This record gives sequence, C-alpha cells and structure tokens, in this order.
Amino acid sequence: MSEKLVVRSAVREMLKGKYQVSEEFLDALDKEVKTLIERAAKRAEENGRSTLKARDV
Repeated sequence: MSEKLVVRSAVREMLKGKYQVSEEFLDALDKEVKTLIERAAKRAEENGRSTLKARDV
C-alpha cells in the first residue's frame, strides 16, 4: 500500500503515554480504513448517490 490514509502522527498522539504503536498496526489500520471507504462508496452508488454520508459507514 503506497498511499497512506491514516495520519500516523495523529494516531500516535492519541495514544501517547498509554500505548506504543507499531508500523504493522498502522498498516493494518490503513487497510481497514480503505476497505471502509470502498464499502461506503459502493453503498452510496447502489443508492444512486455520489456523496458519501455517515449512514454509508
């Protein structure tokens, strides 16, 4: 996966002082976010929309 969707520094900042975050976790998180977006886009398209909405998640 070349393009990252998740801001790694934001994830690390969110968990700062409590957890360490591995690159492996961040790569898996990126993959999940990509899948979530693809599913939402498909749902919007199936409903005749080109706008993704919260309900598509």
